[in-house]
Amino acid sequence: MAKEILLTGDRPTGKLHIGHYIGSLKNRVKLQNEGKYEPYIMIADTQALTDNARDPEKIRNSLIQVALDYLAVGIDPSKATIFVQSQIPALFELTAYYMDLVTVARLERNPTVKTEIKQKNFKDSIPVGFLNYPVSQAADITAFKATIVPVGDDQEPMLEQTREIVRTFNRVYDCNVLVEPKGYFPAKGQGRLPGLDGNAKMSKSLGNAIYLADDAKTVQKKVMSMYTDPDHIHVEDPGKVEGNTVFTYLDVFDPDKDKVAELKAQYQKGGLGDVKIKRYLNKVLENELAPIRERREKFAQDEDAVYEMLLEGSKKANEVANETLSQVREAIGLNYFDRK
Repeated sequence: MAKEILLTGDRPTGKLHIGHYIGSLKNRVKLQNEGKYEPYIMIADTQALTDNARDPEKIRNSLIQVALDYLAVGIDPSKATIFVQSQIPALFELTAYYMDLVTVARLERNPTVKTEIKQKNFKDSIPVGFLNYPVSQAADITAFKATIVPVGDDQEPMLEQTREIVRTFNRVYDCNVLVEPKGYFPAKGQGRLPGLDGNAKMSKSLGNAIYLADDAKTVQKKVMSMYTDPDHIHVEDPGKVEGNTVFTYLDVFDPDKDKVAELKAQYQKGGLGDVKIKRYLNKVLENELAPIRERREKFAQDEDAVYEMLLEGSKKANEVANETLSQVREAIGLNYFDRK
């Protein structure tokens, strides 16, 4: 039985953090190891340039960091094709063809794009590439004929835009070349990890993240600075667990759910201090992060091998994308010189 094609990826704008790990990386390793999927994992450097065009060095420096994070969490190049977006020319040609099937008004209505435009405070200075990135994303997905795309809940509008493009293309050109993708979403409550400061989103730009590359002392320092219940001033005071970042992290990372329930009850009753639960959380996180950190340090000792892995992955991805591009050109009628 043919394997389903899976496509996912990350923008190289810095090292990846534990929010990425919980929201997507852990799932990728699970799906990769199930043997039912053929995963393509893209480092989306071109997409990162849409709002970092004036700082290309940031993208260049982050490329290797993201690759190291992938390898450290267990993504295996013998089971998954890891490639670099900018090295696949077919993606940009496909984007050009798809752009003619989408209106500006439709792009501006995309909820995910609207939210990110507001977050980045573009106002009236939205880069064309940024507004257009749902079309670019459709090219990434359809180039590999991916049927499964692991994403967060907030990315569903992007997938719907891809499905619209697929349906429009196949209808306009009377073909069945492109394939509609489905989303693969994280388990409820694990799609988005709050920041250390209690902000709803852990983010590189907000500086409220624990990175997979952080050493043990850095993780401990960050955990001890975490937002809890501001009204829980004395140990004997009853505390709130709702919105308390420490307990949110324990719910996600601690496999001992009975222990977490016990700590919550004690905290709510009074008699459990913030320092104690933060120390406990730090121990839980270390159990998860120490093996990842160890593997990352090992891979970092031979960066040339990591770049070679990316090159080989990009070559394979190029072949697949070129095949789809050839079919798209034929469907449109641009294969003028393929005379038989």
